[in-house]
Amino acid sequence: MNYRHAYHAGNFADVLKHAVLLALVEALKLKPAPFCVIDTHAGSGCYALDGAEADKTGEYKDGIARLLFPDLHGGDAHAATLPALLRRWLDGILALPGNEHGLKLYPGSPLQAALAMRDSDSAQLCELHPEEAARLRELFRRDTRMHVHERNGYEALKALLPPEEKRGLVLIDPPYEAQEAEYRLIEQALKEALRRWPSGIYAVWYPIKRRSQVQPFLRWLSHCGAKRVLRAELLVHGDDSPLRLNGSGMAIINAPWQLDETLREPLRALARLLTQERPAEWTLDWLVAESAAAPAKPVRLPPPSRRR
Repeated sequence: MNYRHAYHAGNFADVLKHAVLLALVEALKLKPAPFCVIDTHAGSGCYALDGAEADKTGEYKDGIARLLFPDLHGGDAHAATLPALLRRWLDGILALPGNEHGLKLYPGSPLQAALAMRDSDSAQLCELHPEEAARLRELFRRDTRMHVHERNGYEALKALLPPEEKRGLVLIDPPYEAQEAEYRLIEQALKEALRRWPSGIYAVWYPIKRRSQVQPFLRWLSHCGAKRVLRAELLVHGDDSPLRLNGSGMAIINAPWQLDETLREPLRALARLLTQERPAEWTLDWLVAESAAAPAKPVRLPPPSRRR
């Protein structure tokens, strides 16, 4: 309840999360039948990068700004040509009203989903904080596809699943105020959600500080009963310090066909563009792969030598 995403909007973790979100929505759009996006921790939906919160941390400068201005960070603008998925994602953000003269607004997950969805699709957005929920309602007051619920997102899944459309995506993106205990809440929610809607796509964002904090959750995912679980991670610092966000990941249960191939080049490009004091690392592998398909091998850049 104390977390405010406005301080972190557009950072490197958002870039990974929202690139994966766009890939998932685009995969759902390959079939004509409508689908539903359910966001358990929706936030306020849109954030001002020239506001006091973003200005205080400046995290977006090492996130989305690096994609817009690669040459300012020692990169070669020609070599940094964006893969098609990232180009579509960035173009959608720059087309937002308010961004006509430069990047001023950064859309959160609900607005990014709304920008990519069709008229026949819908979204159920859960936000527990009253002020954030009020901003979310105001943002979508004229969009009948988007439905806002001021309630606990984990609990809401019991009422929202399965959605009327029988197709879609659940995005679980909590602030991790409970730290490691948050993973147990996610596991409980996913266990019940998979019982109610075993065919749904579930995308879980998770932070990486110390690798040891994440491993139990990844092991749980490997034995959650789903036929396919894909992991995509981006690490910009060593995963051995609890004092900062070193990286983040997306775990996708029931990942759409060929999602790994869709994400491979975007992840490679993000690692190049979002590198800070050491080369960024990326991982794309199947925690669970259907036996009919050959399991994908983990793809990870070799760790650089440590600087002292």
